[in-house]
Amino acid sequence: MPAQGKGPPSGDPDPGPAAGNQDLRPGNGPPWRREHLSDVLTRIAGDTSRDRLSVTDLLILLEGRATAGLLLLFAFPNILPMPPGPSGILGLPLVYLSFQMMLGQRPWLPRFIAQRSLPRADFAAILARCAPALVRAERLLIPRILPLSSPLAVRLVGGLCLGLSIVLLLPIPLGNMLPALALAILALGVLERDGLWIVGGGLLAILAFAIIWGVIWAFIRGLSLLFA
Repeated sequence: MPAQGKGPPSGDPDPGPAAGNQDLRPGNGPPWRREHLSDVLTRIAGDTSRDRLSVTDLLILLEGRATAGLLLLFAFPNILPMPPGPSGILGLPLVYLSFQMMLGQRPWLPRFIAQRSLPRADFAAILARCAPALVRAERLLIPRILPLSSPLAVRLVGGLCLGLSIVLLLPIPLGNMLPALALAILALGVLERDGLWIVGGGLLAILAFAIIWGVIWAFIRGLSLLFA
């Protein structure tokens, strides 16, 4: 498991050679393209040398993009309509990861989460269902408004993701979908250094907070009227 400590922003992807730029000089072959998260996950799913995949394996294999990548992986199932129970389970690792992103630390998860695993074949089957949506999203993502994916900005995004993750832990029926969508968009924006998506995710997060607060306030108001 990667050691916890200070380092580059955990969600900031490896920029590679001239991140966001294409080498179009004659004789250099096809333009350089940075590997997307979907490419990395597909390669992991196709690795027949391992029978099972644990969260620790993903932390190691995703390397510099582990925090944002795992935020996306844990947030995505919550976008689908589910009862409150599963969102509470998936929300806990999101709290750990987003807190570490906010502090600028390398990703770390407690043992009871990090050692959870599933058969590689099951991971490949899940990825086969989710990959088309991820690939379509990645086609819309390009490095732009780069100051919004700077180390300081990524830490601010981590704070926003922490608030969304805490909301996911609340037992509000269908209240997990909008915060999870905002989390997924923010994670994708950080992964691909796309400031436009980070802005969009931030606006969606504000909307999610407003709606959830409205639901909580209505519930409290209803209780006060009931027992008045």
